[in-house]
Amino acid sequence: MNRRGPGLLGAAARTAVVAGTASAVSGRVQRRQQARFAEDDSEQMAEEQMRQQMQMQAAQQQAAQQQAAQQQAAQQQAAQAPADDLIGQLERLAELKKQGILTDAEFEAQKARLLAE
Repeated sequence: MNRRGPGLLGAAARTAVVAGTASAVSGRVQRRQQARFAEDDSEQMAEEQMRQQMQMQAAQQQAAQQQAAQQQAAQQQAAQAPADDLIGQLERLAELKKQGILTDAEFEAQKARLLAE
C-alpha cells in the first residue's frame, strides 16, 4: 500500500488544530475589541458627563447673572420711587398753596417735613 498523505485521522487532527487555533485567535480578537469598545464607551461617557457639567455651570452662571441684574433693577426702581414720590408730593403742596388751600406757613411746614424724611 502506498500512502500519499497522513490519512483520514491525520487530516482530522490537522483540521482540529487549525480550527482550535482559529477559535483561540478569534476569541482573543473579540476580547480585545470588547475591551476597546468598553474603553471607547468609558471615554465617550466621561466626555458626555463633562459636557453636561459644563452646560449646567453655564446655566447656573447665566441664572446668577439674571438674578443680579433683576436685583439691581429693583434697587434702582426703589431708589427712584422715593425721589419721584417726593417730587410729586412737593408739586401737590405747591398746587394746594397756589389754589389757596394752604397758607405760606403751612406750605413751608409741610415742605420741611417732606424734605426731612
